[in-house]
Amino acid sequence: MGLFNRRPKLPSADRPPLAADERVLAWAAAGTGEGGNDGVLVASNRGLWLPGRVERLGWHDILKAVWSGRELTVTPAEPVAERDGYLVVADGLPETYLLVDPGDLPHQVRDRVTGSVAYTSHHEMPGGSGRIAARRVPGVDGLTWTVRYDPGTPTDDEDVAAETARLVAAARAATTPADV
Repeated sequence: MGLFNRRPKLPSADRPPLAADERVLAWAAAGTGEGGNDGVLVASNRGLWLPGRVERLGWHDILKAVWSGRELTVTPAEPVAERDGYLVVADGLPETYLLVDPGDLPHQVRDRVTGSVAYTSHHEMPGGSGRIAARRVPGVDGLTWTVRYDPGTPTDDEDVAAETARLVAAARAATTPADV
């Protein structure tokens, strides 16, 4: 990268409270657009810092990130229930940011969110369907398992819970190395 192509350093006033092992990968200022927020978005090796949030959103906690070429929309996972060996999540409220000078931020978000996914599979279940996913969490050994049910699936139904537990167990077995 040439001297004239370098992005200016993140101003210290906009620097989030990074953990000791956390480093900034990319950042972009967010302007007010349709539904947009003001502030600075900062991508680190541990997650995404968003304006108005006091904690980072881990890469494994982002269900969807969509870049339109002008706006970045991030949909966080909202925990619904904790079950034996996995977490049930639902779509949180999407947050949209207008990025006039996005730099490398959209690329980093895409790479990091995608890179956190170790396993994903969609399954039919009694009365509906859902997606089982295993995500890598920075600083945590092993995989973190989640289930996101499709709209209309009776999530509290005993048959759905039993089938989900069976599917998660099968996915875990299929992704566990034989020599462990």
